[in-house]
Amino acid sequence: MASRPVRIAPSILAADFARLGEEVRAADAAGADWIHVDVMDGHFVPNITIGPLVVRAIRPLTDKPLDVHLMIAPADPYLEAFAEAGADSITVHPEAGPHLDRTLQAIKGLGKRAGVALNPATPVDHVADVIDRLDLILIMSVNPGFGGQLFIPQALEKAREASALIGDRPIDLEIDGGIIPETAARAAAAGVNAFVVGSAVYSGNDPATYAGRIKAIRDAAEGT
Repeated sequence: MASRPVRIAPSILAADFARLGEEVRAADAAGADWIHVDVMDGHFVPNITIGPLVVRAIRPLTDKPLDVHLMIAPADPYLEAFAEAGADSITVHPEAGPHLDRTLQAIKGLGKRAGVALNPATPVDHVADVIDRLDLILIMSVNPGFGGQLFIPQALEKAREASALIGDRPIDLEIDGGIIPETAARAAAAGVNAFVVGSAVYSGNDPATYAGRIKAIRDAAEGT
């Protein structure tokens, strides 16, 4: 199985929104590989967060990829807006539209990396038939909607299944929810290489702490 580099993706959901630009810059400077953007609509998940305007606003503030996770339904009508706003990757849920293959084709057609997110109750086989359209599989280790939730251990078995399905394909395996150094190490052992980190980086919203926290997650994932 191909070795994929570890990617740490701080989630701006846990940032101080009153100074969001500074928080994005701080995560970048602290060693983030990607900036993770959680988009929620109050319909597909029980929370409302941000839209394309915020993605557009933060795009000039970092050269790091913007890893946009759409927890919205339907997703298709908004793909172009997020692509034009500056998303580098766009991840959707299988439940967010009737034709997942078509949605992924649309994302790729916009020149973006395409991902699929699997909720705790969504089996890995939901992506088996579209695996060759994917650049990323996101395992949700909490139920989507809110930050600060506890890690669901069953996500590790799902990660192992997804890693086996990926095989040698150049697909990132990402995990989101309850990621701290201890869970990052367990997830890495299951084949995960990309780690969405919210509270474990942004808690307290003190930029002086971010580099150490990101390094702790990276060291745990790399087994160092």
